[in-house]
Amino acid sequence: MPATRVGFIGLGIMGSRMAANLVRAGFEVTVWNRTAQTARDWAAEHGGQVAPTPAALAAGVDLVVTMVVDGPQVHEVLLGGDGVAEGAPAGLLCIDCTTIGQAAALDIGAGLRERGLRLLDAPVTGSLPGARDGTLLIMIGGDGADLEEARPAFEAMGKTILHVGPLGSGQAIKVISNSVAVANAATVAEGLLAGQAAGVDLDALVAVMEGGAASSRMLTLKQEPMRAHDFTPLFRLAHMIKDVELCLAASTVPFESAQRALDDMRAAAALGHGDEDFAALLVSVEQRTGRRLG
Repeated sequence: MPATRVGFIGLGIMGSRMAANLVRAGFEVTVWNRTAQTARDWAAEHGGQVAPTPAALAAGVDLVVTMVVDGPQVHEVLLGGDGVAEGAPAGLLCIDCTTIGQAAALDIGAGLRERGLRLLDAPVTGSLPGARDGTLLIMIGGDGADLEEARPAFEAMGKTILHVGPLGSGQAIKVISNSVAVANAATVAEGLLAGQAAGVDLDALVAVMEGGAASSRMLTLKQEPMRAHDFTPLFRLAHMIKDVELCLAASTVPFESAQRALDDMRAAAALGHGDEDFAALLVSVEQRTGRRLG
C-alpha cells in the first residue's frame, strides 16, 4: 500500500522546504524538530501535525524522513531514547536524507534492522533552490522494493530519483560529489582572482569560461556571489566541511584538490564564515593570495 502519512524530522533550510513539498503533493505530514517552536511555526504555515517526540511521530505514519545535521543526530532521532525505533510499528521504512557518510549509514541501518525496521540512505543535492522547487537530485542506497514503496514521496521532493546501489551507496557518492564540487568552487575563486590580477574584464572572463571547456555548475552558481561577497547561505560552509571530511576519512586514494578546498573552508570558518554559504571559502583564497575580489 502506498505511503500517505509521512513523518518528517528536521526543519532546517532544506528540510522545511522538502516537508512543505510533501504537503503540497497531498501527503499527511507530521513533523518534529529539535527546536519545538520551529515545528509549530512550520505547521502553522503549511498545515500538518507536530509530534512531541520522534517516537510519537513514528507511531502514526507510514514512513519517516530525517533531514538533520549529521550522523550523531540521525542516530539519536532514530535509535536514541524517545527515538523513532521506540514508537515505530514493525517494518516501518525510514529514509535518511542527511549527509552522514557510508559507515554511519551502515551502522544505523544495522541498528534499525535489529529493531525490525528498514532504512534507505537518500542524500540529496540541489541546495535551497532544489529543496524549495522540488527539483532535488536524490541518490538512494538500499533495497529497490523499499525505494518503490517510497517513490511517490521521493518524487514530491525531487526531480531526479536515482537508485545507486545497496545501503550506504548514496552516502559514498554524495560526499565524493560534494568534494568535487567544492574543489571546483575553490578553483573558480582562484580563477577570478587570477583574472583580476591580470587586469582582464571579469564579465568577459566569466563569459568565455561559461561558453567553453571551463564551464561548470559551480562557476554558474558561485561566481556572482563571490564577486559580490554575498554569502547568503544556500549550503552552509560548515556543512560542506563536514561532507568533505567524511569523504577524505573514507577515501583510500589521495584526493588532494578536496584537501586543499577543505583547508580553505576551515580557514574561512575560523574567520567567522561557517554559517554562510560555502562560496565564503573565497575569503581564505583572498587571504592567501593577498588580493580582494571586486
